[in-house]
Amino acid sequence: MLEGKAIVRETDMSVDQKNHAMELAYQALDLHEVSDCQSIAHYIKKSFDESYGPTWHCVVGKDFGSCITHVSGSFIFFCVDMMVFLLFKDGRDLSKTKEEAVGVLQKPT
Repeated sequence: MLEGKAIVRETDMSVDQKNHAMELAYQALDLHEVSDCQSIAHYIKKSFDESYGPTWHCVVGKDFGSCITHVSGSFIFFCVDMMVFLLFKDGRDLSKTKEEAVGVLQKPT
């Protein structure tokens, strides 16, 4: 486990969600090897999907770039020691099929 204090670099989340994200990061670091970034990210993503509904995305690592679009109020970028966490919610409407979402279904005339 990493013992450092979480430092938020950027967020537009509520204080409660921000604290939840950081608490989950500490839990994930306790449960998984620090080198297992995929399992750490999956743990956080799954917990946020269950708590706040889909579709959350989580990236964890020591060095990565990103360019994302997110739902307003659902973004946090923070670090614990040298481990960096990016968590955000995608704005896709999962009630639509892929074809409906991209507009390829033809409407009956």
